[in-house]
Amino acid sequence: MTAVHTDNYPESYYFSTLKYNHKYPVLESELTADVCIIGGGFTGVATAIELAERGYSVILLEAFKIGWGASGRNGGQLIRGIGQNLEGFRKAIGQTGIDAITQMGFEATQIVIDRIKKYNIDCDLTMGYCDLATKPKHLADLHADYQKLQKNNYPFDTRLLTEKEVREQVVDSSLYLGGFEDMGSGHLHPLNLCTGEAKAAADLGVLIFENSEVSEIIHGDVVTVKTAKGQVKAKTLVLAGNAYLDDLVPEISAKVLPAGSYIIATEPLNEELVKTLMPGNHAVCDQKIDLDYFRLSADKRLLFGGMCNYSGRDPKDIKAALYPKMLKVFPQLAGINIDFQWGGKIGIGANRLPQLGRIKPNVLYAQAFSGHGVNVTHMAAKLLAESISGESDRIKYFALVEHMSFPGGKYLRAPLLALGMMYHKLIDAIK
Repeated sequence: MTAVHTDNYPESYYFSTLKYNHKYPVLESELTADVCIIGGGFTGVATAIELAERGYSVILLEAFKIGWGASGRNGGQLIRGIGQNLEGFRKAIGQTGIDAITQMGFEATQIVIDRIKKYNIDCDLTMGYCDLATKPKHLADLHADYQKLQKNNYPFDTRLLTEKEVREQVVDSSLYLGGFEDMGSGHLHPLNLCTGEAKAAADLGVLIFENSEVSEIIHGDVVTVKTAKGQVKAKTLVLAGNAYLDDLVPEISAKVLPAGSYIIATEPLNEELVKTLMPGNHAVCDQKIDLDYFRLSADKRLLFGGMCNYSGRDPKDIKAALYPKMLKVFPQLAGINIDFQWGGKIGIGANRLPQLGRIKPNVLYAQAFSGHGVNVTHMAAKLLAESISGESDRIKYFALVEHMSFPGGKYLRAPLLALGMMYHKLIDAIK
């Protein structure tokens, strides 16, 4: 991983409201542990907690700051589910695997909710989420999703909403034909969740090191992980770098594409406007290929995101790109000030199923959460810990699925995927 180290986070609304700004040291010695984890985002930090709770000694190495990547910059939407179309993996995992991953998709959000309560993490958790339809095809898809959840005994309240109910209870916009409300999903402050979990991990005895980029991994019965100023020897290694692993582990980094995602945050809105725009305080997401997602922050800003970029190039002006999209949903916000704009890289897999498994008997990994990382990373962490401890082999359902490497090599795979996504956006627009 090539890194420019910093003592601060990228500017964002989340950084401006950070509550757990603890500075962890740089690794400058030779240490040993049961498990070494590379990556200080949700996957790495949650895995550290899971393992520490099971009695393992854990060292976590982060190249920047805890939550520096997608974990601290995302939309903050905690949404049920794992993978987009489990039926497509039937040949590899069978009905048993489909059923197991479906239930894990329900379990994942509960892991986050329980973690927040157990460790009293102040991260603005708010329950309530709604998928929004902009065309009849989306309505049919939402009805199918609703029926599927009922069939699988989803344990939270869900409702299909008419166009009128969406406008009165969720989003005051003329764009949407209906929606699907899920009270088992919701939204939160992701950077405060990740850094709050890091504090919980440290309190459990996990040794966390920031600005400690890994330069080399030497495999063996004991794995040696080297940084510029130190090293860790561990019986087991967990790779949790996701889109930021780069060339450190090429056999898995080629299977995940770093794609850009971007958010703007308005100035705080007055209470009357808030009650009109989003009366239920839900997190919401439409169903387009180039989807919009938005929600209110705890201090009543509209956080509006979207414009997933597969080209590898960030927009020159995030506000200029997203502001018109926001006004299309909420024309009544014309002239509102944008106080923050930011973006980051999320890890996309070709088939949108998270990638979990082992590259060696004592080296495990989890990556490619494809924009649903807030919940799925926490489920992945539990599966990694269960596998390491011998508690369960549930990770096997993910390991059974073959994942292709993106074609074109390091420099061509992003442009090639961007062309493919342009095709899918065109098809979506004309359906």
